[in-house]
Amino acid sequence: MLTKAELTKTRKELLGDGLGDNTGLSWAATAGPLAGRQPCEIPRADRETLRDLAKTVADIAERPEQHEKFKLWKAHNALVMTRPLIFCDPESAWHEIFPASALRCGSPLGRIWEFKLRKEIYWGNVIKDDRPILPEFRIQTVFCHTGRGLEATVHSDAMGTAYCWDSPLIDTAMLKDIEPRRIVLDPEKTRLLLDMAQDVFGDTLAVFEEGAFWWSFGLTGDVIMLRGFEQMMLDMYDHPDFLHGLMAFLLEEAEGTLTDLEDRGALTPNAGVDFLGTGGYGYTDELPLRGKGVKLKDLWGFSESQESVGISRECFQEFIFPYQLKILERFGLNCYGCCEPLERWWDAVRRIPRLRKVTVSPWSDPLTMAERIGRDYVYVRKVNPAHMALPFINEEAARKQLRDTFSAAHAHDCRVEVLLRDVVTLGGNIENAARWTKLAYEESARFF
Repeated sequence: MLTKAELTKTRKELLGDGLGDNTGLSWAATAGPLAGRQPCEIPRADRETLRDLAKTVADIAERPEQHEKFKLWKAHNALVMTRPLIFCDPESAWHEIFPASALRCGSPLGRIWEFKLRKEIYWGNVIKDDRPILPEFRIQTVFCHTGRGLEATVHSDAMGTAYCWDSPLIDTAMLKDIEPRRIVLDPEKTRLLLDMAQDVFGDTLAVFEEGAFWWSFGLTGDVIMLRGFEQMMLDMYDHPDFLHGLMAFLLEEAEGTLTDLEDRGALTPNAGVDFLGTGGYGYTDELPLRGKGVKLKDLWGFSESQESVGISRECFQEFIFPYQLKILERFGLNCYGCCEPLERWWDAVRRIPRLRKVTVSPWSDPLTMAERIGRDYVYVRKVNPAHMALPFINEEAARKQLRDTFSAAHAHDCRVEVLLRDVVTLGGNIENAARWTKLAYEESARFF
């Protein structure tokens, strides 16, 4: 068990010398650019370490239960009644499980790849949730963003776990000065990484490119960075035309980005390679699983508006939802919601075309949401990760939250998955992740 001093050290060091991010490389949209910024170098010693780990991943992937998990997600996402699916991602706490001192590779790229492989092995051998371990290694398309001309100045603590910012859009008249942000692809660096991964892993794991360019098209996350959290709320009353103009700008920017990626053949399927926003895994027969040059209609879409949690139903439907809807209309299947409770917004959210997954946040009433979701959508329950942040799990509290979830879902015939995510720390006890997963299966068996 890690001491408080050791926990602080792991958060500062990440993968060594601050290399890495505060999500434990769990978000491909941020992990990809990180790898793309590193030199394309894998020394011989690193290569041997990576090949040994890759062989272990391939062995795990061949176990019959991994194939069963893959099929289970596909049935679940087709709204077939299955047992509840359990997904546990330690996220930031992966650095507690694999601190920099545990990594053997010396090169920056080698440490990133080693970390990813060690996570797969730990998932398959220790956590043992319903996340399939597949015999593959993904290289994210290398890209960067252009600026908007007006950028927020972020002030963060030494570990990046808390921050505030100075919003640049301090006057409504400055809206005309913002330029649309665009994605700039780096095909040469992407090809170098793919060739290197193929050379290292090609006889063990399937190597393919993943175009992980975004996490969410919620838009309000950009609004608060540009305008400020409180100011966004005030603008709904003091400057409604301005706020509509800003939302329209961000919508046009997002649609321009999507159209450009689609026209350039840069999009790749997202039906399973990573969890969808906050909605578990998207394995499905309704969308392609492999290939490049797919269209938006071949992808899962995702949106949320956590920043709008305190606004009224009327304000959400006037200022936020219409702009999100125009984006989601372009995708083949959709998932909605993150940490915001959706009870008040349900009348709007249910209008999303091809909506398949709905997130039930820790601050939602599980029974109310189960009644509304029923068997028409996947009931994606995000549990509160606070119980994990202790040296020993508060099992009574964790079990109660799980029981409330499964009881509500069972009462309304829901297709349910339970996610443990947004974990900042395991309290220094790395066994907490596997222990929570065991609790989730035990409580699930009471009802399903």
